[in-house]
Amino acid sequence: MRVAESQSFAAAARQIGVTPSVITSRIKQLESFVQATLFHRSTRKVALSEVGALFFEECADLLARADSLTDRMRLVEGTPLGLLRVQVLPGFAVGHLGRALKDFSLSYPHINLDITVSDRTVNPIDEGYDVSLQIFRPGAEVLIERRLLHVNRVFCASPRYLKRFGTPTRPTDLLKHAIGVYSAYPTRNRWTFQRGDEEVTIELPARVRSNSVHLLRDFALSDGGITCLPTLVCSEDLVSGALQPLLTDYELPALELLAIYPVTHRRTVKVKLFVEFIRKRFSGKPEWDKALSKIPSLTALIR
Repeated sequence: MRVAESQSFAAAARQIGVTPSVITSRIKQLESFVQATLFHRSTRKVALSEVGALFFEECADLLARADSLTDRMRLVEGTPLGLLRVQVLPGFAVGHLGRALKDFSLSYPHINLDITVSDRTVNPIDEGYDVSLQIFRPGAEVLIERRLLHVNRVFCASPRYLKRFGTPTRPTDLLKHAIGVYSAYPTRNRWTFQRGDEEVTIELPARVRSNSVHLLRDFALSDGGITCLPTLVCSEDLVSGALQPLLTDYELPALELLAIYPVTHRRTVKVKLFVEFIRKRFSGKPEWDKALSKIPSLTALIR
């Protein structure tokens, strides 16, 4: 299973904690036992054969059932336990996730959490995570996605910057300004704005490009220019007036925060408990958007 998911003998060995030669030997023994070639090997990677792909599906189900059975027996005693490795975006982790993790730990004290905060789009299988909370899909076929919450975004700038350089009223006005852009957006410099039947698409060069939304927030707060931020990062600044929302009558394409985990984990109790806890905790309109919806001039931001 580990070799099939990572497409690498070496990666599987690292995840299991053995040498690559052990993995190679075990795969050869397995192929001899089932009397079929399970992998096509090359110098760069290994890929499942047709028989191997069928075997993979059956093995995934068997392992998931075994994990589920073990976890359910633990639940009978009221003690779901084990280590849960989670990767999460900084924009969601900083300021929001900590309190939720405290409550999760109180509810499930025998589940230990290993949290990695990273802006990278990762395949949890390759990185050894049980679940990843991220916006962009890694594109692997052996993953399950669960929608957690809607992520609203807004262009914004400090009042001092806008007083000095002017306030854009149309998307094309942004071309006259210093722009900070989050580098992980798949569309790169290409932006599409919608207002009713009107659709405007522009190429928006970046003065500052970063994989950190918090750095871009500081760039805007320091009067450096205009940037596009998720409201979960800038809500307090918008409410206080430290940042001013721009182009609020235009809609940006929707983003979703997803829980992404291997298909082999679909019955794992600790993963199910964690994903369901986060989904329920942030269901409906999250607290940062509720704060914006109370201010008439900001209600248009909340889709």
